Amino acid sequence: MRANPEFKSVHGLVGDLGLHTVCKSAKCPNIHECWGRSTATFMILGNICTRSCKFCAVPPGRPAGVDRDEPRRVAEACGRMKLKHVVITCVTRDDLPDGGAGIFAETIMSVRAEVPGISIEVLTSDFQGNVNDVAAVLEARPDVFSHNLETVRDLQKEIRPRASYATSLAVLKYAAEWPARTAVKSGVMVGLGETDDEVIEAMKDLFDSGVRLLTIGQYLQPTRTHRPVERYVSPETFKMYEQRAKEIGFLGVAAGPMVRSSYRADELLALAKAERAK
Repeated sequence: MRANPEFKSVHGLVGDLGLHTVCKSAKCPNIHECWGRSTATFMILGNICTRSCKFCAVPPGRPAGVDRDEPRRVAEACGRMKLKHVVITCVTRDDLPDGGAGIFAETIMSVRAEVPGISIEVLTSDFQGNVNDVAAVLEARPDVFSHNLETVRDLQKEIRPRASYATSLAVLKYAAEWPARTAVKSGVMVGLGETDDEVIEAMKDLFDSGVRLLTIGQYLQPTRTHRPVERYVSPETFKMYEQRAKEIGFLGVAAGPMVRSSYRADELLALAKAERAK
């Protein structure tokens, strides 16, 4: 695919400011579409993860120290790109006392100061279930708090060996009960070996935990060392997932083969706001 001028502009800007994006680090298949629209998901706290989940293309290892200037540079990028909605995610930093929550909060506040009126979505780790760290992020008032469940209950140990289904649901429930009107979002991949019934069970568990925005996408094996794809889910099945999610009560749902957590995140938030306003 030929990169259009907007894609090249965003690529150059991200490189000039020494920033990481999940678009590149996680090998997102939608990178040309999103960067062509001058949107991107910034990945803070480096590009080395302290965990080694079986689905993720972000390299595991021992991260470097925290870059204290990163919040300023993310804010500058948002301003120069004239963004109206930004997604800020991170590698998991179990090596840090607060899991990186402080940098998340600083980044949110820096972006708001640089771009008044912007809507901000954060896609966080589970912070090892530490609600004080979750609270530190929520206190900075993101518009959307997102944490991905990733897969169904019975596949968690295989796919996310250092995470837990219960911990992820607890983090989401804590965010949903936060006093501010923060939309709570999560995402699930399919094609890892789950059944459709297990996907629907996960939807119900997420909804019961207060999640109201949901993404469901096809897992694609990033390298030969990652878990192989067990099945390619049909478009009809994705439509069934979306319909069932709406029946359960989710306000905004995106389900499809190429859907990823941050794909057209601004549109999903707008849909949720519209539903709430009815």
